[in-house]
Amino acid sequence: MAMMEPSRDDVKAIEHSDAMTNQKIVFTVGASLFSAIVYVLHIGYQRRSRIYRLRKQGVAMPPGWSWWFGHLRVLHQKLQQLPPDANVYMAMEDMVSDHADAEVFLMDLWPVFAPTLMISSPEIAMQASVKYDLPKPRDHLITMNEQQWKMWRSLFSSGFSAGHMLSLVPTIVDSVEVFCEILRERVDKGVFQLDDMAANLAMDIITKTTLDTDLNNQRSEHEISHALNTILDWHSFWGPRILLNPLRPVVQWYYGRKRFEEMKRETATPTSNADRPKKAKSVVALALEQYIASQSHTTSLPDLQLDTSFAAIASNQIRLFIFAGNDTTAATIVYTYHLLSLHPSALSTLRAELDSVFGTSAPVAPQLRANSALLNQCAYTLAVIKETLRLYPPASSLREGTRAVSLVDRNGTAIPTEGLNATLMHRFIHSNARVWPRALDFLPERWLVAPGHALHVPAARGAYRPFELGPRNCIGQTLVLNELRVVLAMTARTFHVAPAYEEWDAICAANQGVARTLATKLGLTRDAPKPPRGERAYQTSRSGAHPAERYPCRVTLV
Repeated sequence: MAMMEPSRDDVKAIEHSDAMTNQKIVFTVGASLFSAIVYVLHIGYQRRSRIYRLRKQGVAMPPGWSWWFGHLRVLHQKLQQLPPDANVYMAMEDMVSDHADAEVFLMDLWPVFAPTLMISSPEIAMQASVKYDLPKPRDHLITMNEQQWKMWRSLFSSGFSAGHMLSLVPTIVDSVEVFCEILRERVDKGVFQLDDMAANLAMDIITKTTLDTDLNNQRSEHEISHALNTILDWHSFWGPRILLNPLRPVVQWYYGRKRFEEMKRETATPTSNADRPKKAKSVVALALEQYIASQSHTTSLPDLQLDTSFAAIASNQIRLFIFAGNDTTAATIVYTYHLLSLHPSALSTLRAELDSVFGTSAPVAPQLRANSALLNQCAYTLAVIKETLRLYPPASSLREGTRAVSLVDRNGTAIPTEGLNATLMHRFIHSNARVWPRALDFLPERWLVAPGHALHVPAARGAYRPFELGPRNCIGQTLVLNELRVVLAMTARTFHVAPAYEEWDAICAANQGVARTLATKLGLTRDAPKPPRGERAYQTSRSGAHPAERYPCRVTLV
């Protein structure tokens, strides 16, 4: 039977129906979009109104605030004056100077970030971190709530105790010996990037000491190290090319989840009692023993099935240890070499101390394996490290305001913190000229003088906080200081590291493409802005505040 063609009326009815459907779709989409715009404008008005009220109350903030953009344009203009990879805190240099009376100012960066109090005062930082102990986001040791924190801190405290950290010094020595071998291979071989080598060393040490796992990462990058470095490469506080990239959360989730699963499997893999060491060595193994003891006096480690919440939170702690123990430590290793190369007298004093402690003929490694406490005799070495951390702190500290807490600035203005973040800017707290004599000078001796000396700064003032202060300070700081002392003890008298930025510039210029070369010759490119303080090895936005260009340098034998 032949199909009947639709009549003209039927066609018109169908067309009318389609038109009505399209109109409904357009109306629905338009209404949804309009509602979303109205909602965003409403939220934005509420946020900006709060900032406006705080400004009227006398809370210090940089000029240039607007209802539409807050301080986003102000920060953007400051960053335009810096190299594109410069750490965002360098953009705060002028703002800190402009608000030296209050030593705190409010930056309204919504909707990119919550409005944030930028703190350069040690006293105000002590209010936030000690007096009120304002919370931090996320679920790990330095951020979780009081009850959780006490439980987890107690689980890991034995693993990070000073005594146990000394017992792990031989493990650190093993890794530093490999580092020395690689440095020796680089002697007189041209310019190389030290930051990568330091990161590989730090990764080796932190995984050995926390997980009892040897990645052999210095000779060949391990997949866990690759995962961490990938996450760091996709991290930025401000860089729009990274923050606005739609792949960023996917990449960070994938590599973070991948590493989580790997470590979870390693932690949960059962082993026989015969294969287990008699005494747990790694930090995580000791934490597991503590957890088992708290759960049952009869359950052995192989028979224990970790509950999901414990495994998840334990993984967060492990990731924190690896991140902090690798990324920030690596940057500090490089900056220590950098400062010693710029201050020959300090380097000579350091070498003289190492001669006194370890002698001039016997190698350091076997001495440290036999007697790890020799590190405690290296007072000037520790002073060099502390001064490096003062001038080049690898991070700042972020706190979340609460309804019940107001911080008081140096002018006596009370700042309610509800709805605000508070950033303790270590870079500026550590260089606060009101507190630190000769604040921008590299003076390791300031850590060795007695109270009453012109260079002495009382610890109670809270002006030195690379590991933060208060009950939630960095639990791994002893490990970091031991690691840095071992590195200097085993390398400072053998190798001399010197920056080679000018040579690196020449290498990069020689390797630039034809188009870039032509544009340079035609004057179509502009010189990169110089960072504050004239630092060529300035701290970058890469997490851990690594040095620019990953620190190109040369190494020679002493």
